[in-house]
Amino acid sequence: MRVFDFDNTIYDGESIMDVFLYFLKKDFKTIIRYAPKFIKDFIRYKFDKITVDEAMASYGAAFKEYCRKYDNIYEEFEKFWDINEKKVKQIYFDIQQDDDIVVSGCPYCLLKIICDRIGIKHYIGSDIDPIKGEINNICYKEHKLEVFRSVYGDVIIDDFYTDSMADKPMMDISKNVFMVEGNKITQIKKDGTKI
Repeated sequence: MRVFDFDNTIYDGESIMDVFLYFLKKDFKTIIRYAPKFIKDFIRYKFDKITVDEAMASYGAAFKEYCRKYDNIYEEFEKFWDINEKKVKQIYFDIQQDDDIVVSGCPYCLLKIICDRIGIKHYIGSDIDPIKGEINNICYKEHKLEVFRSVYGDVIIDDFYTDSMADKPMMDISKNVFMVEGNKITQIKKDGTKI
């Protein structure tokens, strides 16, 4: 079993930040109101200054308010990927296999579109409902392992690819771990033992 993170691993960047920038360009007057808090909390979240639950609470109200503006938000997500699909890294295509699994903090509603486009059949993302504007679960850090276990049980991952030590819970259940930095892949754990 091979499992991949998505942002900065398969995708060159943070997809949720790129979505934010997409909507910022499209609707500057509305989005700019949220920009300082979004950016501040995003940075705090990435550097472990706030918990997953605090991040969900922080973004929830603004997300719900904004989603109500669109009759078909999924159409906007398709347009986003029309622009950003090119940011899927060639290094992933070079090693892609038919049974790869992606487990990501990226919202499932966004992840599904890009995974379907590039031929990834198995994927798990954050449980975010853009129609209701609800953030139910963010698939990140220890939550990522919980969500993975809820789908695949107590399996051992053969090869795990990520860009971040935030995925340590996933690394711990993997025989081999590969760190992805830009277009470079480095093995950091082999046969259950760190190199």
